[in-house]
Amino acid sequence: MKDKTVEDIVLEIKDKSELMVDLAYSSLLYDNETIAREVYDLEDFIDNLYQNLQRKTLQDVADKKLSVEDALAVLRLAEAGEQIADAAQEIADVELRDVELHPILRMSIRDSDQVFTRVEVSEDSILCNKTLGELKLATETGMTVIAMRHGNRWLYGPNKNTRIDPGDILFAKGPEDGEKHLIELAKGLTKEI
Repeated sequence: MKDKTVEDIVLEIKDKSELMVDLAYSSLLYDNETIAREVYDLEDFIDNLYQNLQRKTLQDVADKKLSVEDALAVLRLAEAGEQIADAAQEIADVELRDVELHPILRMSIRDSDQVFTRVEVSEDSILCNKTLGELKLATETGMTVIAMRHGNRWLYGPNKNTRIDPGDILFAKGPEDGEKHLIELAKGLTKEI
């Protein structure tokens, strides 16, 4: 397995911190401590990535693979992603401390252009035993699957090769009308994507 480049690490911090924000808000909406704990685990992961990035960036400057100006830009970008991860952890902390959300905050979360939904895939769903790439859910429904739970195993940022099995729980975001379609597909109520 090849070593990750500085660019790879920055992109991973960006992707994971973005996912953390979605998961943190969903932990509040669904009153779900499991998701909130996953946000904590991801924050630890991002902290480690950020430390590795700092070391790698300094080494790349010493090896003259990276200019000082480029190194500063990379570190600033990564630091912003790390701060977003910290903020997501603080959001998830509200769920873990069992703090009741103010009704206005709950409404503002739900007033977003996008909805975040959790749906379990039934055995008679046409989603079963197909990959996300085969299904083209994002294109056909507008809903992007950002995380999945298969039994006790979580998968963040599933890709086109990720297969959906019966009983999988999908966490997806997208427009409200796409949510209804995804729910019907997952429950087996609709047989056409």
